[in-house]
Amino acid sequence: MKDLSMTTTLALPLPHLAEQYLLRPGIAFLNHGSFGACPRPVFERYQAIQRELESQPVEFLNRRISGLLAEARGQLEDYIGAEPGTVVFAANVTHALNIVARSLELRPGDEVLSTDHEYGAIERAWTYNCEKRGARYVVRPLPLPFESSEQVVEQLWAGVNERTRVIAISHITSPTAMILPVAAICRRARETGIITVIDGAHAPGQLDLDMRAIGADYYGGNCHKWLSSAKGAGFLYARPEMQARLEPLVVGWGWRARRPSGSDYIDIFDWLGTDDPAAFLSVPAAIEFQRRNDWPSVRHACHALASQARARVAALTGLPQPYPDTPEWYAQMTLLPVPVPAAELQRRLWEEFQVEIPGVVWHDHNFLRISIQAYNTPTDVDRLVEGLIALLGR
Repeated sequence: MKDLSMTTTLALPLPHLAEQYLLRPGIAFLNHGSFGACPRPVFERYQAIQRELESQPVEFLNRRISGLLAEARGQLEDYIGAEPGTVVFAANVTHALNIVARSLELRPGDEVLSTDHEYGAIERAWTYNCEKRGARYVVRPLPLPFESSEQVVEQLWAGVNERTRVIAISHITSPTAMILPVAAICRRARETGIITVIDGAHAPGQLDLDMRAIGADYYGGNCHKWLSSAKGAGFLYARPEMQARLEPLVVGWGWRARRPSGSDYIDIFDWLGTDDPAAFLSVPAAIEFQRRNDWPSVRHACHALASQARARVAALTGLPQPYPDTPEWYAQMTLLPVPVPAAELQRRLWEEFQVEIPGVVWHDHNFLRISIQAYNTPTDVDRLVEGLIALLGR
């Protein structure tokens, strides 16, 4: 039998990047997808912004904040291929998409179509708001495995009917780590007059984004995951024609603004009251960190290491893969099918081998969800495989 514990030969193009992160030494951190990890230069910029704020709070929050936020928003819009004036900051995707779910005028009998691959908090947000209005949140099963993106589109579209008002899906799914063909779905929805709301929590930093090409009406993203800003930085993109439908979750200074930006959309979400904007303002530093370190090459190497991990664990377990082994289906995060309860395996990998990796149960199937970021090395994958050999052998 092949020695599955042998060390891989793949190396990331910039091995020194591991030293740029603040993670505790001695652990195999294969769970970037849950909360991200902030590089040292970005975190230092974040702390410098906080110190600057505290050195003269009135000047920072009263005289400078509008300009600082506008500059940071502009850099983020360029990064994700969005038109000027289409992005506002939010603490996270859950916050961003709650704005959309609360704002859309759903009526009794209307349907919001989604999939069985969605993040739990977003499912709850749509269910809550549908129930308040007498609408229905419809979960369309997309059974694994898949062979083509066209198959995904057709499976989803089989759930569309004359009552469908909204399609709410993920760009990269949280439980199954699969890239969905959102551009094709948004294009078809636009032709039929259906509103599209995309959960892009895992996409910025993992995929090249172009909001114009995707064509979503609304798109929520996190900057603190794969883009690696400070925690508490996300965004909501709204197509210009769809901005007037949005209402604030909290009414503050931005409504009928005292410091108008020229956009009602930006004003109502830009300034609610005293808060710490440092996470938002760390986003340009995260963008610059990735630009300076040739991030397309880093992402390519991370995908290759994730692919090797997938192949090695599959050779160990003999279980079939949920989708093809190509960048069309996954980027730096993917599923590893396992033959034992995922939660217990997750616990023992951490407690006995210091491997941090989440266990996922999806439709009674058990998986580990591996994330490979710039700080990961082949040694991290070796430790995971060695732990699995020991635990599954028992």
